Amino acid sequence: MPKQIYLFSISSHPDAISVNSLDISFFKPFINFLNYDYLILTSKQAVKALKQYKKEEYIEKKALCISTQTAKSYEQLNGQVLELGSGYGDNLKDIIKKYPKEIKWLYLRAETIASSFASELQEEHYKIEERVVYRSECSDAIQNVYVHKNAVFIFTSPSSVKCFLKTHTIEKDKEVIVIGKTTAKALPKQIKYKIAKEKTIQSCFEEIE
Repeated sequence: MPKQIYLFSISSHPDAISVNSLDISFFKPFINFLNYDYLILTSKQAVKALKQYKKEEYIEKKALCISTQTAKSYEQLNGQVLELGSGYGDNLKDIIKKYPKEIKWLYLRAETIASSFASELQEEHYKIEERVVYRSECSDAIQNVYVHKNAVFIFTSPSSVKCFLKTHTIEKDKEVIVIGKTTAKALPKQIKYKIAKEKTIQSCFEEIE
């Protein structure tokens, strides 16, 4: 029997049983985009949150994007990418440190975040203001999913792992693939896993045995 591939993500893939891991709620805090030089975008959801605002208010602001996928989302709005990170908050920290401390950054973020790069930079007197523009909650789909025994699990975020583990366990013999190191840290210590070479879903599929 061929392996069933389960993709736990807010994205889907035609070759997998795609399980939406999160329900997203958007917020619209007041933002005067004129007060900032650049945006910091760490997810496609942050880009979606921008759509709540008048495009002319923010579209001239270049964005530091955490990954290729986030950058593509901003470019689809006709936004310009300032620089591209490697998918990790620590990497963004290194990039921001190349710029003068006088630069004013606006970090559009989730209510709960995995990286403390912004607060660490604030302590070093970098001008980073944060606005919470969305909340992620575990979906009913991931908490109630039935998984076959002969299965491959692909997790694309720490929250997808945590949400799955609320109602399920991961057996030691399961083939587990994660999109990056931060997601890997959310797995139980005894679970073996592979990390995708690139932070894309397609790269995860290339790791399947």
